[in-house]
Amino acid sequence: MSNSSRRPRVPSLRPARLLTLGVFGLAGLLFWTSFHTAQGVNLRSDDSMLRLSDLIHERDADNAELGREASALRGGIDTLAERDAGGDPASRQRMRGLQDVAGLGALRGPGVTVTLQDAPPDAQALIPGVPEPQPDDLVIHQQDVQAVVNALWQGGAEGIRVMDQRLISTSAVRCVGNTLILQGRVYSPPYKVTAVGETEALRRALDASPAIQNYQRYVAAYGLGWKIAEHEAVTLPGYSGTVDLHFAQPVD
Repeated sequence: MSNSSRRPRVPSLRPARLLTLGVFGLAGLLFWTSFHTAQGVNLRSDDSMLRLSDLIHERDADNAELGREASALRGGIDTLAERDAGGDPASRQRMRGLQDVAGLGALRGPGVTVTLQDAPPDAQALIPGVPEPQPDDLVIHQQDVQAVVNALWQGGAEGIRVMDQRLISTSAVRCVGNTLILQGRVYSPPYKVTAVGETEALRRALDASPAIQNYQRYVAAYGLGWKIAEHEAVTLPGYSGTVDLHFAQPVD
């Protein structure tokens, strides 16, 4: 062989090249893992969210049906309780009085209804000088509904209904995202809160609430919904859910 003829040198692998190869190898592993996990399904599909929404509505319908069944059973219990009370009018009157105080009986009288509504999703600032709205500025929050309920109690409300449910001492108003969850039921805006009581006192309490005054600033600035309707007579249904208290227990 001639000494002038040489094999091409195999290039040595520099650290930078090793790092590049490692990155590409890791990327390939991630793509393969993603494909294997998805099994060809679009991971960004909204199907899972739709299934969750369907499940929520299904559970809501189940809870509504159970509420109607509970109301019917409570009617039977009340009938048996009156029967067991015998002919004692005082006992029956005392029982009815306790039911009314607990919110279990229907209530009728003058009152008001407050309606809260989200602003349009494309709402812009309506007042010069206020900042452009963020998404949270355009929706009803838990504290807004609670502020209305608290003000109505403060104004001497004899009973309050949120949407189609009567509130009792253990009722909790909670919002998750853009939905209201009340006693196992799910509601979307507009939210309606109806109270039985002296209408002028209820209105004064609403006007005096600092939390509602703050909400009114957002009504003026971004177009959140606020409406008050007075009723000469309105009927609130009795609470139809369970009145038993449930406590968490440690797992053995």
